Amino acid sequence: MRRRPLQIFSLLYWMAVVGLFALAAWQRFSLPLDPIADPDTWSYLAPALQKLTGSDFVHQGRNFIYPGFLFCLLRLFGDFRAITVAQHLLGLAAGGLLLMTWRRAYAVLKAPRLKPWRHNALGLGAAAIFLLAGDPIRTEMQIRPEGVCAFFLSLNLWFVVQFIVGTFVEKKPFSPRLGVGVVLTALLLASLKPSFIFLVAISLLPVGVSFLRPGFSSQKSWLAGSAAAGALLILLPEYLLSRHDDFARIFLPTTLFVIHADVIRDQMADDLKLGAEIPYSREWLSRVQAELTEEITKSAVPGSEYYPSLGFSPDHLMYREASIASRLDQDLQSDTAALTGFYRFYYWRTWRHRPLAMAKKVVRQMALFYAPLCPAYDPSKVMLLTDKYRLGVASLNSYAYPGVWQKYRPAVEFMSRTDSLAHDAPSIAQPKVLRRALSFLARAYLPLLFVTLVLAVAAFFHLGRPLGWLAALTLFVFSYNAAACFEVAIIHSLEVVRYTLVQIYFTLLAEFLALWLLVESLFQKRERPGISAV
Repeated sequence: MRRRPLQIFSLLYWMAVVGLFALAAWQRFSLPLDPIADPDTWSYLAPALQKLTGSDFVHQGRNFIYPGFLFCLLRLFGDFRAITVAQHLLGLAAGGLLLMTWRRAYAVLKAPRLKPWRHNALGLGAAAIFLLAGDPIRTEMQIRPEGVCAFFLSLNLWFVVQFIVGTFVEKKPFSPRLGVGVVLTALLLASLKPSFIFLVAISLLPVGVSFLRPGFSSQKSWLAGSAAAGALLILLPEYLLSRHDDFARIFLPTTLFVIHADVIRDQMADDLKLGAEIPYSREWLSRVQAELTEEITKSAVPGSEYYPSLGFSPDHLMYREASIASRLDQDLQSDTAALTGFYRFYYWRTWRHRPLAMAKKVVRQMALFYAPLCPAYDPSKVMLLTDKYRLGVASLNSYAYPGVWQKYRPAVEFMSRTDSLAHDAPSIAQPKVLRRALSFLARAYLPLLFVTLVLAVAAFFHLGRPLGWLAALTLFVFSYNAAACFEVAIIHSLEVVRYTLVQIYFTLLAEFLALWLLVESLFQKRERPGISAV
């Protein structure tokens, strides 16, 4: 008789899944299908448009993966709306992979107290929040690699969880296919979003640890060889395309210089005061230090480009027509090697001589994410699209872009539709229940992370205990946040919202794993009050 209720729940569950995906698809495809541009769009789109209009696929400072993705879509369909359609479909697939990952994670416990139907219902709630939340939908509409990141993150975590459960929990034979899946998705993520490089390193840890298992020599060799071939397939084209791209070589050193400009300014002042031996003339360095001080002061005015956590605007120092970056470029006669050498020299010199000040900057940035309200969620009632389309029109009409647009008819049609949407595009509305769920998750992030840390530390030397592997897996997914935030905190600023909002997928998964861990811990504590659950 017990089978019948389970069969009924299974039927209801799959009906709910179908209904959820139908609703998520309707939400996406009822919105405008023309993608949203911004000031960074050109560097992603230009290689595709140049190739489509008879020129070469020229590297524009961005890894070739996403520009190549845009080129394939435009070549196949000849319509910019194909970009949004494809990214929406990948977003829906990410929701499906979230459900699959959640169901597979159930195997980390040998005797779970939470019944399978309850566990599945909890996972369905996580998928519903991800699929119906407004920000992932809006992100899928943008001509940016963030529009496909959720899919590749979901694919990576699916491979990682499969690998962890099969290799370490169930003690199955070594699976090189899953290992290759982890490695290839990690490489794709690093290529799509260089700010995920630290995260990628975390995702590769289970594969690295698995090589310490005795035996399986042929499988390990197959995995290593396949991973190396995949890496060559992804990294070699990028090397060949970017070797003549001066912007790609100078972008990171310039960013490091302007983001840490205030601390570097102080280090320059010390060097001048103490007469330090440096490979630059005292007269020139004195002028650079004075100009940098002046520009920082000018940019330290609250406004659209101002970064409160830094106290000034690095964009002002880097992108303005008469910025300190452009003046240094003129001083060094546009010599890329000399300019990057200067930036790197003072960045690392500042770390050596002012490590505390540099570390404080990193801590301040980390505190922006690990705040009482986690910024990975946007609980706004309404998300306007007209402003986004208006910015897109302004961005794509600037500089020399129109000359390229006119050569490609689908681009002209896209610009015409975008100009119309800049005035009458609909908004993305989030219902009250969804806003409350997002607000709860934003507030619960730190408490759930603390609970997970306590349980994981207790289980660290006791992975054979009932909840040991669940605690370890939960902390592992939480570490994706730590790695992603730490890299941005070192290089840039977490005040740039795309660095935090792009983390919603694994943040959501980590919190729901922590909720499950907490429920299991309470159940086991109630059953055996004198015995640790972990």
